Amino acid sequence: MEFNIDKQTVQNKSHLLEHFRKLVEEKRKNITKKVNNAPQKLSNEKHKLEAKEINTAIYQIKEGFVRRVIETARENNWNDQEKLSSLLFVVYCSQVVMLDLRHQVWAYEYMAFSRRVGELWEDFVKLPFLHPPRTVDLVEFVPPLFSDVIKNLKQSTEEYISVLPISLKQKHDLMKYYEKVWVLINTGNISLELDFHATIRGKKFNIDFKSGFGSNEKGNTNRMLMIATIYCSLSDEYNNVSFIRAEEDSNNHYFRTLKESGVWSAYCGHQAYRKIADFTEFDIHNWINSNIDWEHDLLNRTVQDFTNRNLMGYLQW
Repeated sequence: MEFNIDKQTVQNKSHLLEHFRKLVEEKRKNITKKVNNAPQKLSNEKHKLEAKEINTAIYQIKEGFVRRVIETARENNWNDQEKLSSLLFVVYCSQVVMLDLRHQVWAYEYMAFSRRVGELWEDFVKLPFLHPPRTVDLVEFVPPLFSDVIKNLKQSTEEYISVLPISLKQKHDLMKYYEKVWVLINTGNISLELDFHATIRGKKFNIDFKSGFGSNEKGNTNRMLMIATIYCSLSDEYNNVSFIRAEEDSNNHYFRTLKESGVWSAYCGHQAYRKIADFTEFDIHNWINSNIDWEHDLLNRTVQDFTNRNLMGYLQW
């Protein structure tokens, strides 16, 4: 099914939604056939298999459209705002269709929905960072490996110990104790990768995107504090920034912990959007307010079900 991509068609939300739904319905015929032919032992898991296949199909459709928009924008000299707005429409419409179909096949409960909205919001608000206006000084970089950090730190520590005015035995014992500490740390298999890493206006930023803080965020918050502390110990200067979709109350323990940690700059709600606009020179919050309307873009039965399950609050972007 052909779709002529230009600045008008790709920013026509209703047209794009209709096209995506038709594409997915075509693919769903093969998905249903594949699920029905699944081994008998998976009979109780067929809804999960179908949901996974639908998500994969929509992801492939979205990625194909993103590539075509980028190529068309380049060939036809679209300006930066036109290109980014078109990409936002493609990603948002694919998310609408995905939520509708996924919920039909396997109804969301609040924990799964909360996680999924977090993933969708990250993919969406990351677009201005991935496709910034050409006037913005923003270049993505690959974060360091923890193994390299350990190697460099151990080398500098060994060099420091080697010149201490102590006996050879004391130096040996000190290094032995030091090695024991690293054995314990290495068991954690730490990854220093966060959601996005970029040099912005000459400064290195490690950026984390988060939908909100639930009641079980202790482990994730501790991980974020540990990673940021490691970055602060490196010779290069890194800035750790967390963007939170929800307007978190100042009494939220986990948000307050990050904000007062000294190693994270944490922004939530309107403050997060203002900072994103500062970094990218694109007012994504204004775009959201002008174009996103989950209540009318989702199918009526989806909205009704989400309302009955108290899930619509997660879609207040």
